[in-house]
Amino acid sequence: MQVVGLIAGNGQLPGLFADHLKQRGITVVAVAHLGESETTLSAKVAEILWIRVGQIGKLISFFKAAGVVNVVMAGGIRKTRLFEMRPDVRCLSLLARVKEKKDDALLRAFAREMEGEGLQVRSAADYMETLLAQEGEWTRPLTRKERAEVRWGWPLAKQIGGLDVGQCIVVRDGVVLAVEAIEGTDAAIRRGGALGRTRSIVIKVCKPHQDLRFDLPTIGPGTIVAMKEARASVLAVEAGKTLLLEKERLLDEARCAGIAVVGISEGMNDVER
Repeated sequence: MQVVGLIAGNGQLPGLFADHLKQRGITVVAVAHLGESETTLSAKVAEILWIRVGQIGKLISFFKAAGVVNVVMAGGIRKTRLFEMRPDVRCLSLLARVKEKKDDALLRAFAREMEGEGLQVRSAADYMETLLAQEGEWTRPLTRKERAEVRWGWPLAKQIGGLDVGQCIVVRDGVVLAVEAIEGTDAAIRRGGALGRTRSIVIKVCKPHQDLRFDLPTIGPGTIVAMKEARASVLAVEAGKTLLLEKERLLDEARCAGIAVVGISEGMNDVER
């Protein structure tokens, strides 16, 4: 029987991933992070190991003992948690070898460490293709003004992503109201909404040249809740590179709130219409 290793961060995605694979007859064993991963994950997987951020040696030993070959990272780790990290010897060695301490560089170094032990790091999208965003306007058509705002803000979001700052920006009337940083998407939406007051546009993209094994953009009903609180009117995400959690609930809540949700291809062809 195939056994997939799950490195669980925070949020709903780890649990949904485990449920999705279980329905496909795939066994999941998980390494979860104390203070980050949801405790309910324990009931969704065959085995689970709870560790602190930075205990790489324990993680690798657990997966190898369980017969894992493919490993998926699902859910994020709050960046503030890194300031509380208790690295083991293996983690300290890895950190010493990495010159650039940006997210992507650290994650790629971590993946190489795993692969050196015969553990192949895969993207969650490899197992959850049906949950990826598709092109199109899913709740209501964009107005001409909204379309122009998205077209203007999209390349800016890509540039911010390229700097490894965040994946989301909030704009209105040709002004950037908020840029996602260490606080996360929902907090950035609320902050932008407080400044824009109403009708702000939320754009969430995949970083240019993003390694899809790490930090795959994800939205869910919680994103819509944040947008309602911010009185935002549009959520634009990247088609084929964004996971939708609880898709039907997300879209129903967006429709009820009058929020336009749109999936955009990298070439932005559907925005240009």
